[in-house]
Amino acid sequence: MHIEPGILSGAKIAAANLAATALVAAEAPQLLRKPQRLLRTLLAALFFSVFMQSFHTPAGASELHFIGAMPIYLTLGFVPTLLGFGLGLLLQGGVFEPADLLHLGVNFLSLAVPLVALHATLGRRLASGAATRVGSVLKLDAAYYAGVAVMVGFWLAMGEVATPFAAWAAFASAYLPVALIEPVLTVALVRLLQSQAHRPLVRLCFAVPARG
Repeated sequence: MHIEPGILSGAKIAAANLAATALVAAEAPQLLRKPQRLLRTLLAALFFSVFMQSFHTPAGASELHFIGAMPIYLTLGFVPTLLGFGLGLLLQGGVFEPADLLHLGVNFLSLAVPLVALHATLGRRLASGAATRVGSVLKLDAAYYAGVAVMVGFWLAMGEVATPFAAWAAFASAYLPVALIEPVLTVALVRLLQSQAHRPLVRLCFAVPARG
């Protein structure tokens, strides 16, 4: 989901950085209202970074990463996941890929906008126990990664150089195995945390969904 250097103009990168900053500023006050969200944000950034570094390979017009979006979102919550994405990208850029810092705002929006849209729609059904059903999580994963593919397509369409549609399609289709595998991991993790929900440390660190 990374956008390579040279594709977007400086003005478009600056606009993306401004939009990303505004989104972070809008959600950051939530950390003050519930301080445990700060710990969960740090955990989200850590898990996201580990997932991203564990598997990444070129795919079409961008890169295929194992993001771990639904395991993070369904066990840590919306705000920690959103802010954790930004913090994780900053950490990875500073430690592993300094060139990615140029597109920090762009890459953050590619992950954050689909998450915001998902949380405002399908994510609202989690209270009914959808997080423990593979079929339901599969729908969440499919919607989220489709959103990521659309966001990458949006940036490519705004690029200074033309990107073949086939290159974007190859990138989008590369996420199909992730969308199929991730729900199984997500449900297994949620059920494990539910079995340990009586432990204070688990309740502090994770937003464990209620049993459905």
